[in-house]
Amino acid sequence: MNNLTDEQRTALEAAAFRRLVEHLRERSDVQNIDLMNLAGFCRNCLSNWYREAAKGSGIALSKEESREIVYGEPYADWQAKHQREASDAQKAAFEANKPSPNKLSH
Repeated sequence: MNNLTDEQRTALEAAAFRRLVEHLRERSDVQNIDLMNLAGFCRNCLSNWYREAAKGSGIALSKEESREIVYGEPYADWQAKHQREASDAQKAAFEANKPSPNKLSH
């Protein structure tokens, strides 16, 4: 596919991840339910994947710690500042499109 070394690939993937997290922090107007409805994952999914990767490397991270890494602040603080009640339409779309529990650990 390309001539990247494993180290280069890892560095580029890490940079892309950091950019994604930065973008999600800047776009606090985009609700998690919107992300789930459009993309099938949200900030919480991303923090869970981060925690799972840490666990796979022998690093213990709590749910709260991994969420703070993704949100850039304690989750409760982010919720108080940015989270809105989901509309009936958003909830209905989520129920219609939610991934199976085997695909995501949300």
